[in-house]
Amino acid sequence: MKWLKKILWLILVISGLFCLFLLIIVLTDFRPEPVEKLVAKGNAREISETDSIYSVTTWNIGYFGLGKECDFFYDGGKMTRPAKTDYYRYAAETLKYLDRSAKSDFYFFQEVDLNSARSYRNYQVKKISGLFQGYESAIAINYDVQFVPIPLRKPMGKVKSGLFSMTRYISTENSRYALPGGYSWPVRLFQLDRCFLLTRVPLPSGKDLVLINTHNEAYDDGSQRIQQLAILKNVMLKEYDNGNFVIAGGDWNQNPVGYKMLRFTNEDLGRYIEPPIDPNLLPEGWQWAFDPEIPTNRDVNQPYIIGETRTTIIDFFVVSPNISVIEIKTDDLGFEWSDHQPVRMRFRLGHQPKGLKCCM
Repeated sequence: MKWLKKILWLILVISGLFCLFLLIIVLTDFRPEPVEKLVAKGNAREISETDSIYSVTTWNIGYFGLGKECDFFYDGGKMTRPAKTDYYRYAAETLKYLDRSAKSDFYFFQEVDLNSARSYRNYQVKKISGLFQGYESAIAINYDVQFVPIPLRKPMGKVKSGLFSMTRYISTENSRYALPGGYSWPVRLFQLDRCFLLTRVPLPSGKDLVLINTHNEAYDDGSQRIQQLAILKNVMLKEYDNGNFVIAGGDWNQNPVGYKMLRFTNEDLGRYIEPPIDPNLLPEGWQWAFDPEIPTNRDVNQPYIIGETRTTIIDFFVVSPNISVIEIKTDDLGFEWSDHQPVRMRFRLGHQPKGLKCCM
């Protein structure tokens, strides 16, 4: 019976180690408050009365880890991170693009890592902010797990990541607003704690420009996204009712109202994300601003192949009626360095004229 004792002992040891691991995860579980004030870093300037036309860019950079050669295990692929040489190439090219492109006044980044295993322990916030002198920045953490144990054969490991916003103008508030999640215990211990990052920029008129950087739920039946949209809606309407100017943007993981599946101008295949956003979610006059010609996101069940990989639009802006959208454009980078593409919008404060095709 010695072999039976050895098996029982082995089971006890494995069970003990698992319980110890789970205890560590529980004790280090990220538990943010419903609303948390953040500290902005950097040196920006005040908006003056002569400033009239502004620009904002949103981009999910995919932690420099989801270039066109990559797939991802959560979406039917196999990879948890790219090869080291690919990672540093994606990082270098993304930073080069940001450095050489015309600078926007405001930036919304998603999936920006800090010392994560999947991004080779790099502090991406420092690398990005280093390109933008004269900007303020704030980060809202939405993923902080000491060790993600899946997939079992090659676990994702430590992850710390968040939403990163930058502004050329002085802000008076940067706040992290928690979004509801629906995962049961213990799965929720290893999932993102979704949120949005609100930045408030005071205007010479005494009103505020309210900028919301969001990254909504991706892996659910749509019920969590509906709840998250309801919270965002309430915040946006409250700010607008107070006379402020509101722009919300980011990775919504849903198609904007007015999106139509088609073959994009670059020959990419389009697809819908279910469930659709209720077209009556917001009152008349609110705008869903997106570039209908170019996809912003690709499937990552396999490496990217133009014309074969399915693509869609889930990165866009929602704009209050008292803002005029001048131009919106998705930069077609061929998904070379991320599974998302940057979207840039130019706008002015004042009511939107009728007839803009990219907005509802």
